[in-house]
Amino acid sequence: MSAGDLDALLRVTSGTYRGETPPDIAFGTYDGAVGRLVLAVTARGIAACSFEPENSVFEQLTRHVGTFIGPDPGRLDPVRRELDAYFSGRLRTFATRVDLALATPFARTVLQKTMAVPYGTATTLEEIGELIGRPRALRAVGNAVNANPVCVIVPSHRVENGEQGDYPGGAAAKRHLLNVEARAVAGR
Repeated sequence: MSAGDLDALLRVTSGTYRGETPPDIAFGTYDGAVGRLVLAVTARGIAACSFEPENSVFEQLTRHVGTFIGPDPGRLDPVRRELDAYFSGRLRTFATRVDLALATPFARTVLQKTMAVPYGTATTLEEIGELIGRPRALRAVGNAVNANPVCVIVPSHRVENGEQGDYPGGAAAKRHLLNVEARAVAGR
């Protein structure tokens, strides 16, 4: 699916359902300090806050979550406001519920532990592996962290992953997120 196809599909979805039942999955983007993030919100929470291209996230959603997808600013704007507050150093804990429907069962376990890593701190793959009872599964833990479908909100940037891979948004995005938190903790 090309970006043009996705734009056309979202226009049709938006026009078809305007004034009727809102889509099951609210879909949009957020342009912030680390680039464009693709957002998707389900009834259970945010299912995507991703650095991946829009069409890739859209396809994953249709395969694993549902096909009634469209723009719904009323559900996306609260997430955007929280991201604004986070990037400005005013928000340390997201109130937005998380829906890990796009993660594998193993990745869900890893990402749940990652969500417990305190703001402004870091952990290692080894520590996450110990917490889930899989201390020798470093490659699998690293893959789960790197495949995080809800970046920033599920703070995989707080996991030092050494040679097991990099942050989904790239090393510069990871550094930026860690610096935002370090400045906020230091009161700057």
